[in-house]
Amino acid sequence: MLKPLRSSFSLAGLLAVLVLTGCAHSPPSDPWDPLEKVNRFNYKVNEKADKYAVRPVAKGYDKVVPARVQASVSNFFDNIGQPVTMANSLLQLKWGKFNQSLGRFMVNTSFGVGGLFDVATKLNVPNPDEDFGQTLGYWGLGAGPYIYLPLLGPSDGRDLVGSAVDQFANPIDYLDEFDEIDDDYPWVPYALRGLEGINLRASLLGFDQTLQQQFDPYAFVRSYYLENRQKAVYDGNVPPELTRSDDDADDFPAAASESDSSD
Repeated sequence: MLKPLRSSFSLAGLLAVLVLTGCAHSPPSDPWDPLEKVNRFNYKVNEKADKYAVRPVAKGYDKVVPARVQASVSNFFDNIGQPVTMANSLLQLKWGKFNQSLGRFMVNTSFGVGGLFDVATKLNVPNPDEDFGQTLGYWGLGAGPYIYLPLLGPSDGRDLVGSAVDQFANPIDYLDEFDEIDDDYPWVPYALRGLEGINLRASLLGFDQTLQQQFDPYAFVRSYYLENRQKAVYDGNVPPELTRSDDDADDFPAAASESDSSD
C-alpha cells in the first residue's frame, strides 16, 4: 500500500524545492523572513493549539508518566533515528560520526532493550546528530527563507527538504511493511509519532516561562532556531563572518539534539 507518511513528506519536499530555487545564501545575521506576516499568523495559530490542546496533554503526560519512563521513551526515539544520522554522516563523508552512530545503534538496540536504555552513553560513545538539512548545508546550499509551519513549528527551505528526505531513513515509516502491522495495526506508526511529539513537548515544559518573558517570542524562536541550525551545519565551528549577532538566542537553553550531545 502507499505509505501516507512518506508520501506526504515527499510532497512537502517538492514544494520546498520550489522555495529553495535560486536561494543559495541567507546571511544568518540578517534573517531572511519574506513570509513574516504568514509566519507570524502561523505562530499565533500554533500558540492557540498549544495552549488549548498540546500543552494540557503534555502536562497530563508529564504528571502521570514517571521521569524514568519518559527518559526511556526519549532514548527509544533517539535510537530509532540513528539510521538518519548514519546515512547523512556518509553523505557528508564524516566516517567518525558514522561509526559512532552505528555503534550507538548496535549497542542500544542489543543491550538497551531496543533502545529504551542508553547503554552507549554509559560506555562514553558520542551521540552525533546529522540530518539531510545539514547535509545540504555541508555541500554549500543556503538555508533559504525562514518558514514557520502550522503545527510543525520553525523551519527553513533547506530543512523542509531535509525533513522530507530523512523520512526515507527512519524505520518508523517502514512498519507498515510488516503484514501483521499493516493489516491489524495500521495506526501504530501514527501512534508512535504522536507519542514522540507528546514526549518532546513534555520535555520542553520547563522552557515555557523563558519564552513568555521575551518581548517578541516569534523573533526569539526564529533567532534560536536559525543559530542552532547554523551551528549544526558547521559542527559548532561557525565561521566568524557568519556568526549571528542576535543576543536573544543565547538566553535559550541549548538544543537537546545538538551535535555530539548525549542523553
